[in-house]
Amino acid sequence: MTSPPRAGTIERWALDFILAVELEAKIAPPEPPSPQSDSAWCDDELERRVAAPGRPAALRLVTRGERTKGAQALRRPQERARLLHTFAHHELQAAELFAWAILAFPRTPRAWRAGLLRLCLEELSHLRLYAAHMRTLGLAYGDLPVRDWFWSRVAACPDALSFVALQGLGLEGANLEHSARFAALFRAAGDEAGAKALELVERDEIGHVAFARYWFERFSGASLDFQRWENALPPPLTPALFRGTPLNRAARAQAGMDQRFLDALDATAPALQPSPRRAR
Repeated sequence: MTSPPRAGTIERWALDFILAVELEAKIAPPEPPSPQSDSAWCDDELERRVAAPGRPAALRLVTRGERTKGAQALRRPQERARLLHTFAHHELQAAELFAWAILAFPRTPRAWRAGLLRLCLEELSHLRLYAAHMRTLGLAYGDLPVRDWFWSRVAACPDALSFVALQGLGLEGANLEHSARFAALFRAAGDEAGAKALELVERDEIGHVAFARYWFERFSGASLDFQRWENALPPPLTPALFRGTPLNRAARAQAGMDQRFLDALDATAPALQPSPRRAR
């Protein structure tokens, strides 16, 4: 990577956050500079691609994660806690990758990069929400191994269009199904607080997907189209990875996906493995 951004800028904040190796600095980093201030931006147009994030010693990395347990298993508090631990780490990776894109694509509109900063901070609020509920179930973030699946895929995006296609329309889009599904399962298990946390995340993710849809259209110069989205996904990734069952048509429609797009996605058979964007 080239020289670090100037101190006191959003870009420097993003770099420091990604590379931090203290758990608290990951969960609750210092407040970034205001994106409304011109001086808060480095604006030197240098691409800075971070190859991998800093990882606190408390976060033990593994290459394979456990399969998501079924509905009956989630009636046990310890299994819901384990699932929330997975979700929490997904939130951290998403936050880091929004910060990564600020550094990787400096010649994009500032409005997009300011939006990435906002989404980064929202993902961290989701992480803290999950961690807080997880503690009531007897588990702390870092008690279990974690997997950096998102980093191994998203950080290879060659341009801003592929980033919004994968991170926003793909991973965040799939979470609209997974959040709704697991909220229902948590509620069925008598865990109303957990269900409400998942539903809050789902509401925020509608906004994240709408943000991605808007910028996908800006970057591509055309309205969102299923084939255009599929073509923008970095190979070998396909739409099958980025949908749950049943399709959350109502939430996706709120995010701006039209009927034709939803029909094409619904006709795509889901991947056999749980979706990588938060098997929620």
